Amino acid sequence: MYTVAVKRDFVAQHFLIGGDWGAENDLHSHHYFVEVQLFGESLDQHGYLVDIVDIENRLEALVAHYRDKTLNELPEFAGLNPSIEHFSRIFCQKIAQDLQAPNLNAIAIQLWENEIAWASYRMTLQ
Repeated sequence: MYTVAVKRDFVAQHFLIGGDWGAENDLHSHHYFVEVQLFGESLDQHGYLVDIVDIENRLEALVAHYRDKTLNELPEFAGLNPSIEHFSRIFCQKIAQDLQAPNLNAIAIQLWENEIAWASYRMTLQ
């Protein structure tokens, strides 16, 4: 199976809810790194799995949506603890919306909130 990945970074804020996590319950920033991973069994007639420029543009637009925002205040996090687990799923579903790439079988998001902690969400396409 082929894999193509694109990575970006951004800063956003959040505070955790629903439990006592000490300083994590207070508003704080993370320097996130997000990687979009695309998977497929076959390439197109040009030898590509996917148009990387399209993925870069989608990723940049989504990163711009979250950059310098407080996640708790965004509608997609309403009623949710803005954990990196929820964030990776939301990010994956948003970037997969309207994706027109017939060779793709799956997409995954790997989202780091710092140098040592990350979460991932993978979904099957088609």
